[in-house]
Amino acid sequence: MSGGEWWRHAVVYQVYPRSFADSDGDGMGDIPGLITRLDYLADLGVDAIWISPFYTSPLNDGGYDVEDYRSIDPRLGTLDDVDTLISQAHERSIRILMDIVPNHTSSEHRWFKEALATEPGSPAWDRYVVREGRGEDRETPPNNWRSVFHGSGWSAIRHADGSPTGYWYLHLFDPTQPDVNWDNTDVHQEFIDTLRFWFDRGIDGFRIDVAHGLVKEEGLPDYDYVKKSESGSILEDSAHAPFWDQDGVHDIYREWRKVADEYDPPRVFCGETWVPNAERLARYQRPDELHTSFNFAYLEAGWDAARMRTSIDETIANHARVDAPPTWVLSNHDVVRHRTRMAPIDEDGVRDLERGLLRARAATLFTLALPGSMYLYQGEELGLFEVVDLAPEVRQDPAWLRSGGTDGTRDGCRVPIPWSGSSPSFGFSSGAASWLPQPAGWAQLSVAAERKVEDSTLELYRLGLRIRRAEASLGEGPLEWLCDDGTVLAFRRSAPDGSSVICALNLGTGIARLPVEWGTDFLVASGQDVAAMSTDEGDRIAIGAETAVWLKG
Repeated sequence: MSGGEWWRHAVVYQVYPRSFADSDGDGMGDIPGLITRLDYLADLGVDAIWISPFYTSPLNDGGYDVEDYRSIDPRLGTLDDVDTLISQAHERSIRILMDIVPNHTSSEHRWFKEALATEPGSPAWDRYVVREGRGEDRETPPNNWRSVFHGSGWSAIRHADGSPTGYWYLHLFDPTQPDVNWDNTDVHQEFIDTLRFWFDRGIDGFRIDVAHGLVKEEGLPDYDYVKKSESGSILEDSAHAPFWDQDGVHDIYREWRKVADEYDPPRVFCGETWVPNAERLARYQRPDELHTSFNFAYLEAGWDAARMRTSIDETIANHARVDAPPTWVLSNHDVVRHRTRMAPIDEDGVRDLERGLLRARAATLFTLALPGSMYLYQGEELGLFEVVDLAPEVRQDPAWLRSGGTDGTRDGCRVPIPWSGSSPSFGFSSGAASWLPQPAGWAQLSVAAERKVEDSTLELYRLGLRIRRAEASLGEGPLEWLCDDGTVLAFRRSAPDGSSVICALNLGTGIARLPVEWGTDFLVASGQDVAAMSTDEGDRIAIGAETAVWLKG
C-alpha cells in the first residue's frame, strides 16, 4: 500500500476482538469474525485498525495478561488466521496495528514460572521487579506502591510448600501481571524479537500498552498519592509518580524505533501515554522515538469549551516542537463511552443519554476536523452508551473484583457490539450468549438498524470520514481559531491549494448564529437543527444546541 507517512493523518478504528464478531458461536469474538467484518470497516472509511491483544492469555485482565507474545489464544484463532487478516485488510487498504504489552507479563508466562521454580537471586528472578520485604521478617511490602486495580502493588513470593521467601514481586496491575525488569538484557531482547516476529508477518505497527510505565525510579521510593483522575481512567493518578513517565523509558523507544525503521515501509508506534502535561507527552514523539501517542488530556476535557481549547492549543504547540502530529481520542476499551461520559446529569443523578448522544456526535465531528490523526473505538459509530447495570456475577474487570465492587468501569464499554436483529446477541454470535450481556435497547443501535438511515450515527460517521478524506485541508495541517466565546468553538483548516473548511461547535443550550463571512456552503452537521437564515447583514448558518458543523471555507 502507498500513503507515505499515513499515520500523521489517519483515522484508526480500535477493535476489542472478544467483543467485535464471533465466528464459531461460542459467545466470544475472534479473529475469523473480524475478517468477516473487514468490508464493514472499509465501507466506514477508516485507514487502519488497532486490535487489542489476542495473544495466548489466561484472560485475567482481558488479554492484557500475556502468556506468550508470539502465539494466538486458541479461543480467538490461529497464526494462520492472523496472516489472513493482515492480507485481507491490506487488500482493502486497511493497515493493521497490534497491541504490545511491555510493562508486565502474565504470571503464566514461562519466565515467571521459571522464577517461581528457582531460588532467590537467580537470573530468572532478575527478569521481574523483585525486592526483599521490609520488617524484621521481611513480612511487609518493599514500599507503599498500590495496584491500579486496588490493594497493594506487591505480592509475596512463596516457596513450593507455601512458606514465605521474604521477597515480593511488583504488579502495578493485577497480581497475575508481574512487572518485568527493564534493567535486564533478556527483557530487551525478548521484546525486540517480538517486534520483529510480527513486523516480519506484515503488520504495520503497534500500540504500546502503558507506554509511560516500564521504567521505575531508582530505589523504588514510597509515593505520596494524589487524587485519582476524573476521566474514568483506570490509572491511579496522573502526577509524575516514581512508577510512571521516567526518563529512562525513552531509551527503550529509541531502541525500538531503530527496529521499526529497518522495514520498508517503516513500521509505526502509538503510545498509551498518560502523562501530566502536553510538554511531557510530546517528548515521546521526538523523531527517534514513537510516532504518535494518545492525547488523554483532550479525552479528559469532556464537554467543556475552555478545557478543550486549552488541550488543543497545548497539544498542537508542543507536538510542533518535535515535528509530530497530535493524536486525538474520545473513547477506548478502558474508559466510559463518551456518549455516557458527556451526558448531562439531572438533580436526581440521572444521565440524559439523548443529550449525551447529541454531544458525542458533535464532539466526534469537531475532533475529526482537528489537525493530526484520530482513533475511534468500536461501537461509538453506532452511538452505543456505557452499560452500567451489569450484574456482579458477569463482571470481569479486575478493578471491580479487587475493589469489592466499588470500582471498575471497563466491563461496561467492552460489551459486544450489535450487528443486526431484535434481540441479543444481535448478530454478534450465531450460538451462545455473548460473554458480556447486551442491553435489549441496542436493537435500535445495531449496524443493520442504522445502515443507510439518514441522520443515523453510523451514517454521520461514514459521511464525516468520507468528507475528511476528500478535503485537502483536513487531516494534518494548520489550525486558525475563529471563535472561542465560551459557548462556540470554531476554527478554520486551510490547505496549500487555498481551499479551507470551517468547523464550529455549539456547546450551549441555545441556537448559535454563525458570522455572515463564514458563508453557508454546508458540508456536514452532527445534528438536524442546522439552517441557512437571511438577516440584514446577509445569509448565515444557524446551528442548534450541542451541534457541530463543517462549512466550506
